[in-house]
Amino acid sequence: MLGYIHSTESFGTVDGPGVRFVIFFQGCPMRCLYCHNPDTWGFDAGTEMTVEELLRQFERNKAFYKSGGITATGGEPMAQLPFLTALFTEAKRRGIHTCLDTSGICFDPAHSERFDALLSVTDLVMLDIKHIDDERHKALTGHGNAGILAFAQHLSSRGVPLWIRHVIVPGWTDAPAEQEALGYFLGGLKTLKALDCLPYHDFGKQKYAALGIDYPLADTQPVPPETAAQARNTILKGMKKSLREQAKQA
Repeated sequence: MLGYIHSTESFGTVDGPGVRFVIFFQGCPMRCLYCHNPDTWGFDAGTEMTVEELLRQFERNKAFYKSGGITATGGEPMAQLPFLTALFTEAKRRGIHTCLDTSGICFDPAHSERFDALLSVTDLVMLDIKHIDDERHKALTGHGNAGILAFAQHLSSRGVPLWIRHVIVPGWTDAPAEQEALGYFLGGLKTLKALDCLPYHDFGKQKYAALGIDYPLADTQPVPPETAAQARNTILKGMKKSLREQAKQA
């Protein structure tokens, strides 16, 4: 079985716990306005690689990954579900910690069982929730968020540890009411382990220029870390409200 791989990173430190071998999968159906990896969009690109070839790269620096493992990111790794499942299955057989960094866009709630083989060999899911409002999510990414939210709930029901990532983008995800609504949803996820609010940056501008693509947020200013920290507090406020209401109903 072959996977289409954009690139790999040997010493990732922001892609899950510990130092990690990061695999960037090629292909993504989403078109997030602030995407900084437009070179991973196409499904007809990338390098064909086998599971063994990727794990051989991991083994070269295995000593550095004792507290880390492998992270699959992209692009969208679940767009290559059979290959991703094969990779994580073999990694788990070798005792390697597996982390999936995903948007959840490929999850099909009507056929959730298709994803359960993958989840059974996944130690951690880092899920990017772009926006809590479906229409705003469509405008921001080109797709609705119903399947993504269903994926988060499916992970919770299966007991899969979950980290949420949310990018704070001026004019898009900086409204306190929407942040609180996101927190209210997150309060219902039993396996939530962490919440990262990431400040928007425009580091991808050069890639767009090199690819001859207009950068959609050319006039949007980067967000300072303190703004993202305040957004996180607002999301936590929504989570606490959700948890209080759940306690009353119990």
